[in-house]
Parts: sequence; C-alpha cells; structure tokens
Amino acid sequence: MAEMKIIARVRSPFKSKFGIPRQSGLVEEIETQIVFEPEFRNPDALRGIEEWSHLWLIWQFSENLREDWSPTVRPPRLGGNTHLGVFATRSPFRPNALGLSCVKLKTVDITSEGVVLTVLGADLMDGTPIFDIKPYVPYADCRPEATGGFTDKTEFHRLKVDITQELEEKLPKNERLALRGVLSNDPRPQYHNDPERVYGFEFGAHEVKFKVSGDTLTVIAVE
Repeated sequence: MAEMKIIARVRSPFKSKFGIPRQSGLVEEIETQIVFEPEFRNPDALRGIEEWSHLWLIWQFSENLREDWSPTVRPPRLGGNTHLGVFATRSPFRPNALGLSCVKLKTVDITSEGVVLTVLGADLMDGTPIFDIKPYVPYADCRPEATGGFTDKTEFHRLKVDITQELEEKLPKNERLALRGVLSNDPRPQYHNDPERVYGFEFGAHEVKFKVSGDTLTVIAVE
C-alpha cells in the first residue's frame, strides 16, 4: 500500500484537546486555517475549490496514536460506562486514528505560504495533520432519512454562558462568539458534575478558566 502523505496542517485556536467541540459544525464561528505542506502548494491542486461551500477533511488524531487498539470503546456521551464497538462510534482511539470533519469554506487566500484555506466549524487542534480534502456534495452526502444511533437516544443541552464584559474584551473580537459557542457546548467530560471544580484550556493566545453550576457556565478568568 502506498504511504499516506500529510498534505496540510491546521492552524486552530485550540492548543490542546480540552475544549474542542465533539463534532464539526457545532460551533461554526470557529475559524481555522489549512496551510499546505511545501510539496502540495501547487495552486492548480485547488483550482475550482472556491465553487464549493463545504468540504470534507480527512485527518489524523495525532494526539491519540498508539501501537495497539481495542475493539470496544466507552463513548463519553453515554457516561463513559457503556462499551460499544469502535467502528460503531467516532472514538479517536481507532486502528488508523483517522478523523472526518465537514467544514464550511470561508476564504481561499494566496499567501507567502501558498494557497491557504480558511474554514468554519472545524473540531481540530492546532497542528493536526490533514491527509485529504474532498468537496461536500449536497445531493450525495446529505441523507435526511439517516438515523443517529445512540446519539438519537441521548439528550444534548446547551449551557448558558456567563462572562463579564471586562473578561470578554480581553479576547480579539473575532474569537468572542466562537468562545461562547465552545463553552455553551459544555467542554467538560460528560460524567463531571462538580460545581466547585475549575476547568481551564487554551483558546488562541489566552487561557480560559470556568466553573459550571447547573445549566450555567461562568467564566472566572481569561489570562
């Protein structure tokens, strides 16, 4: 089998896994850049890409690489106690550690690093390797009749985000809505429920710290 090559890498506000949305498209305000490796900076390879509104990204769970694999995993959405087959979930702990994300294409820019794509709604950490990019074809890729497995049986609640104007203004304007979206999706492990526990993660150039009590997430620091 031919060796898979990394064609691009991601520039994202997420410097660690904590805080990243659990699926692409949940927070469309997140802006991510796709910067191609020197070997793949030929603009002809992207000719016509601006005609598509959405793209599929095939990437690697680069922070979850391991030599072995398990046939079953415990999805956090089910409380971390139920075992399901790895191929019946989107767990990052897979034999080939490959991920798939649908993102919205915002801009195609010519830069000193070649053509750079800016996309919206990605669920990717900074530095994530991209193996391939494919157009999203609405009539073929959208299936309104599809069922969602265990995700159809579990409830999803957005949190109310409480952040003072003083703290919010520490962030660049283009990151404020994105951060609110990330926080409203509750980045904590789903089995955590300690209102006194302080959580923190890097978002862009800042570290954001917060607590959650009931349905309200309160930002206590932006450093």
